[in-house]
Amino acid sequence: MIDALGNPQSVLLLGGTSEIGLATVEALASDRPLRVVLAGRPSERLDAATARLTARGCAVQVVEFDARAVETHADVVKAAFAHGDVDVALVAFGLLGDNEQAWTDASTAVELAQVNYTAAVSVGVALGEHMSAQGHGALVAFSSVAGERARRSNFVYGSTKAGMDAFYTGLTEALRPAGVTVTVVRPGFVHTRMTEGLKAAPLSTTPEAVAAVVVDAIRTRKELVWAPGALRYVMSVLRHVPRPLFRRLPV
Repeated sequence: MIDALGNPQSVLLLGGTSEIGLATVEALASDRPLRVVLAGRPSERLDAATARLTARGCAVQVVEFDARAVETHADVVKAAFAHGDVDVALVAFGLLGDNEQAWTDASTAVELAQVNYTAAVSVGVALGEHMSAQGHGALVAFSSVAGERARRSNFVYGSTKAGMDAFYTGLTEALRPAGVTVTVVRPGFVHTRMTEGLKAAPLSTTPEAVAAVVVDAIRTRKELVWAPGALRYVMSVLRHVPRPLFRRLPV
């Protein structure tokens, strides 16, 4: 259970190789070792993540998880809770994709929708069930500022994140009576493997900086945060720019 200082004892990372997710787990483990469940597809990167957390003193359990295999999600989450309560669950998987390919190729667009939205909803339902049953916990969903207003440069990805964001924003209200806090995180451009080779956007940040925002949100039970925080005000302005003017902006 999360103690009075906001420190958890156990964490589930869905997206076991996510750089932002791993940075968050490490930040949570800075005060004391954690029991960590890494859920991801078997790979050298997942092995490396396991070794990285084990070296920090964490007790790591690996559960095979494929976002595309929706029919397995309930069993994956059940396995994660099999050895005790999960204090913090991080939904940290997703695809960026190529926008120009996605809006002209149905299979690419559908894959983005399945991973970023359908799979996120699937695990969210399962997590909600288990966390409600245990009567406590923090569920963190990594959304994106791209979902706040569709832009020509990444509207397919943005649309999938908009759906995910709406689901977890609603789940926040649904799970509050059960004692479960849901936090939606809206990062901007983060320097990771996913964005490697892309031109950095203004207010770009790092996995470690996002992790710091997330840890603070968990400890203070915040339900919606931006990373960095200044994006909250930027996006508030952009949401209200008239469409004829918005389409002329270099975004």
